[in-house]
Amino acid sequence: MSQSRRFAGSAALVLVDGVMPLRPEPALFEAMLEGWDRQQRSRRLSIPLIEGRGRLIRRFQSFTGAWPWSWTPEQVEQWSCSGGWAHSTIRSYQGALAVFLDYACDARYGWAAECEQRVGARPSQVCHEWNTAVHVADYEGRPERRPLTRAELQAFFDAADDRAEAAASSRRKGWLAAFRDATLFKTVYGWGLRRREAVMLDVFDFTVNPAAPELGGFGVCQVRFGKAMRGSPPRRRAVATVMPWAARAVEEYVTAVRPQYGDASGPAVWLTERGARISLRQVDDRFAQFRSLAGLPADLSVHCLRHSYVSHLIEDGADPLFVQQQVGHSWASTTATYTTVGADARNRMLRSALSKAFEADGGTDGR
Repeated sequence: MSQSRRFAGSAALVLVDGVMPLRPEPALFEAMLEGWDRQQRSRRLSIPLIEGRGRLIRRFQSFTGAWPWSWTPEQVEQWSCSGGWAHSTIRSYQGALAVFLDYACDARYGWAAECEQRVGARPSQVCHEWNTAVHVADYEGRPERRPLTRAELQAFFDAADDRAEAAASSRRKGWLAAFRDATLFKTVYGWGLRRREAVMLDVFDFTVNPAAPELGGFGVCQVRFGKAMRGSPPRRRAVATVMPWAARAVEEYVTAVRPQYGDASGPAVWLTERGARISLRQVDDRFAQFRSLAGLPADLSVHCLRHSYVSHLIEDGADPLFVQQQVGHSWASTTATYTTVGADARNRMLRSALSKAFEADGGTDGR
């Protein structure tokens, strides 16, 4: 293979001419992975994505006990059924395997010919339309974490508010907790928070945003206990307020309701009757209660509110990168799994696109 024909990741750039290792199979496999790594880096793919794909291919090789030039469609099917993975996860795994084999079988990289010369067999693409998962639904994650429709969200908040108002009008015990919980769930949705991020909020975590002074002291929510990377401390992020009604709800709670707790001297936003910070279990229990009152499916969880925040911002035209930064995702692909665009939003986007297209054509329909 001439120098001009050496693509990034090709066999000629990885293997040493004239050297035959004692065990050609593992050496050839490692060389293929090294070449694929180089090819992906040349495409400017992210390092975590490249490394994750490499680990996955090694897992599949360990599962099969065979080398890429001996892999079969049946092995893909056995492996796919072995893990109990979610639909979206198995699609990702199968996709990575298929991409690796596309690379290994591409004649431009020389691996098929190299394998035939060294081990007497060629790799083939063993992932096909009959043994790989397809995109069958708008939302492929776990049902308990799907975004709520706007109607479902309104029904949930109405149930929470009705409960708080009924308790307050009767002045019976528990009205403070009912008001607190209704506001907490509005906060989870209004800033796209995880459960623990919301529970760990302190009063001073709400601050002024110079870019939105009209929001007063609730223009930014400082998240101090974001989801940590493995082996790292909790990650911090500043979430800009994009829903003024949520800011007003929190302000009303902090100024008018929270001080009525017997011991509100601590910094926690969400207090129990004894002045302690509420627990995650309490949040789950009250969510289940409001969910039942709203007549929503029993498999929905608190995390649905965070997914709803992402989906509704995207539907309303927010920049995806801004949404990604708001919810603290390192990768856009993670934010994408949170997103489901409703039919009404798709129709609005379609009409907007058509209007722009017709305007560009001078108002004609192209005939």
